[in-house]
Amino acid sequence: MKTVLRTVIRLLFKPMLSPRVPISIQRQGSKAAGLLSKYPRGTETTRLEMNGVPALRLHAPGAQAGKALLLLHGGAYVLGGPASHGALAAQLGQAAGAEAYLADYRLAPENPYPAALDDALAAYRWLLEQNEAGQVAIAGDSAGGNLTLAVAIAIRDAGLPPPAALVLISPWADLTQSGETIRSRAQRDPMLNPAWIGACAKLYAGNIPTSDPRISPLFDNLKGLPPMMIHVGTEEILLSDSERLAQRAEAAGVEVSLHRFEGMWHDFQLHAGQLAEADASIAELGQFMRKHWRV
Repeated sequence: MKTVLRTVIRLLFKPMLSPRVPISIQRQGSKAAGLLSKYPRGTETTRLEMNGVPALRLHAPGAQAGKALLLLHGGAYVLGGPASHGALAAQLGQAAGAEAYLADYRLAPENPYPAALDDALAAYRWLLEQNEAGQVAIAGDSAGGNLTLAVAIAIRDAGLPPPAALVLISPWADLTQSGETIRSRAQRDPMLNPAWIGACAKLYAGNIPTSDPRISPLFDNLKGLPPMMIHVGTEEILLSDSERLAQRAEAAGVEVSLHRFEGMWHDFQLHAGQLAEADASIAELGQFMRKHWRV
């Protein structure tokens, strides 16, 4: 299955993620790719709004009342949503013993920065009305990892109660593409290519330089952020983002752990229930959140 999935992603998905392909087609492809993901058996889903932000609530067996996971999905800020990431939210929620909430935040280019951040912060404020902050975690993959960092910084700067933990899956923390693996992994990465993420970065940033910490939170002040766990594959162009983020977080005094998964590609956790590596990652991230729930 691992070889089959890698081949399918390289031959079908990677060519679609190109500046030459209309975003409307990319979005349809992202939804179709979601069909390859598996929900935990017995997951119940509910549509709702979180302070005006459309969202999907996912209750997998074992979720405990009062514990909530906010998932901010990936997709380079231009695609993704419940169809592509609902299963990942449910898998993470079950592993953490929490109800999962997937915020369907506004996308670029129609809605560049700060629309996604505003929506993520609104969703977090809604969760604070329903739960104690110490019983809320925030997770994000790829661009969602960028957004998870950005909203954690916004929560800190606004003086809001912080979440219990941050979970970062292959975070796209640096939109300037200054990481070494952007180049050294360009051929090895079966999913992402530098040209596509570079184009998406500009669509999201609008008139703001991608080096601005608001766009690339790797360069922001990380002091005082909640404990974070970072998972990344060794074959992806964003490996350097994870490694540098872990270094900067540790230097800022943040509790941080980094797990590199040998031979794995970007966002392989989307295949939980099919890949042993994905299951191991989800389980470890779930245990991390369970460890940091605060009563």
